[in-house]
Amino acid sequence: MTSTRDRDFDLVIFGATGFTGELTAAYLAQNAPDDLRWALVGRNQAKLEAVRDRLADIDAELKTLPILIADAADQASLAAVAERARVVITTVGPYLEYGAPLVAACAAAGTDYVDLTGESEFVDRMYVEHHATAVASGARIVHACGFDSIPHDLGAYFTMKQLQPTGPVEMRGVVRSNGTFSGGTFATAMEGMARMRQAQAAFKARLKAQPASQGRSSRAVSGKPGRDSVLGVYLLPLPTVDPQVVARSGAALTSYGPKFRYSHFAGVKTLRMAVGGVAGLGALFAAAQVPPLRKRIKARVPQGTGPSETKRARSWFSVDFIASSEGRSVHTKVSGGDPGYGETSKMLAESALCLAFDDNPATAGSVTTAVAMGDRLIDRLQAAGITFEVVD
Repeated sequence: MTSTRDRDFDLVIFGATGFTGELTAAYLAQNAPDDLRWALVGRNQAKLEAVRDRLADIDAELKTLPILIADAADQASLAAVAERARVVITTVGPYLEYGAPLVAACAAAGTDYVDLTGESEFVDRMYVEHHATAVASGARIVHACGFDSIPHDLGAYFTMKQLQPTGPVEMRGVVRSNGTFSGGTFATAMEGMARMRQAQAAFKARLKAQPASQGRSSRAVSGKPGRDSVLGVYLLPLPTVDPQVVARSGAALTSYGPKFRYSHFAGVKTLRMAVGGVAGLGALFAAAQVPPLRKRIKARVPQGTGPSETKRARSWFSVDFIASSEGRSVHTKVSGGDPGYGETSKMLAESALCLAFDDNPATAGSVTTAVAMGDRLIDRLQAAGITFEVVD
């Protein structure tokens, strides 16, 4: 494995000129340790300097924050950045379009990597293409380090610590939020809906490539719509990357029991909202299959835009987990503020800091947040204001 202790930077942010990238940089400017060695990375020097000037308004010492020039389409420039950093943060999406060369560079250099992707096809393809290289180099490739999928992955991990099962486990996660999305997030979601066949093919390729759990099983299962008797909300199955991530943690960690099943839902207050949600999602899915219509709809929410600071300040999220095993059950909750941006930038930054500085489990390759960081990242997020609690 490659030692990275003597590299120039503890972490770098690729995509710092984007909406979420700059929020992540601002979070580090406010909260990172004073001796953190970090840099901004992108392809436009002038835009990076403008971001640095705004960061200097938070901390005057950041006037001299290093800037590195690299392009997502230039493999040599990405390799040069990866070889100088211990951890790379990237917010440059859609990841299917721009992300693979950076994963390749980090896997080859033994550099830890974190991103915000919710693109299941991308995650599966990167496992097939780069997991073995990352294992050999010692790199930890950790996808989905924002609202996709930290509250769900670490929430399930936290719940299993309370339940401590010895037999089969049934768990459901129910997410609620009033947050809004950016143009980039919306564009990624629309493209994902248009690539369901490709995503299924990538999933099957990953299943063939990854070793099976010996004597244990862990799967995401599609739940049924209905009313939750514990939470008092209507449940809508969510076809996101989150249940896949949770199931992969369940396969890797014996603390999830010998047979782990996880279902993932959105929770809404009324039947009318539930019906409207299903209808709206169906309409978007249908529109995503028609390229000209998909392009027109995406243009209505331009990439690079996002909710205002006032809107973000009013936003919140919660994820309830209800798990049962052999007649015992536990109810936990993860909650916080604005999920898509304020808390996502916090989660991403703390993930990178955790990889850089904390005493984490020994692992390498394409791994989940629960496997790579587990308790250490929960501790960091709790200290940063995200709540993990046992409800009953």
